[in-house]
Amino acid sequence: METLARIDPPPMEIIDGNVVMMSPRPRPMHNRVITNVSYIFERYLRDKPCRVYSDGVDVHLDEKNLFVPDVMIVCNQDIIKTDAIYGAPDLVVEVLSPSTARNDRGPKLQVYGRAGVREYWIISPRARTVEVYRNQDGALVFDDVYTDLPDEDLARMDEEDRKDIHMDIKVSLYDDLIVSVRDVFFKL
Repeated sequence: METLARIDPPPMEIIDGNVVMMSPRPRPMHNRVITNVSYIFERYLRDKPCRVYSDGVDVHLDEKNLFVPDVMIVCNQDIIKTDAIYGAPDLVVEVLSPSTARNDRGPKLQVYGRAGVREYWIISPRARTVEVYRNQDGALVFDDVYTDLPDEDLARMDEEDRKDIHMDIKVSLYDDLIVSVRDVFFKL
């Protein structure tokens, strides 16, 4: 019996009017981080008006920019349509892949800022870090880098060095939403 493979168009984004092919399906570590972050946000937002969306949902920021973030929080229900999000999410998370890092840290960061994204996270599963950027006057500005260091590494550090290691992210959307970086990298 013959089976026909379903052929979907390859995943792509449009950055400043240029079509950019996306990586093929994410690797397990990439997907695990997306799942963890989605779970953290979903659990917190259960009874709140904001919604969490994960990989595979198109975001039309304007006529020249169509992105597919790994995770996002959208508080403005008016921009949520049946086929996509039309406007700026409030928080966007991109999980780095070798083929996407340049765009995630460069043109996409700039476009997200201009579009009005309030907070932007760039997560590196290999380095176990979360870079956080916050919007200031239409530009996403680096806030801090949060790191998941093993307990044995922390134990070898002196008190002064430990003060520079930030492991809990205070999310700007809510006063009481604090995300442990350890939870982001849970079961990696």
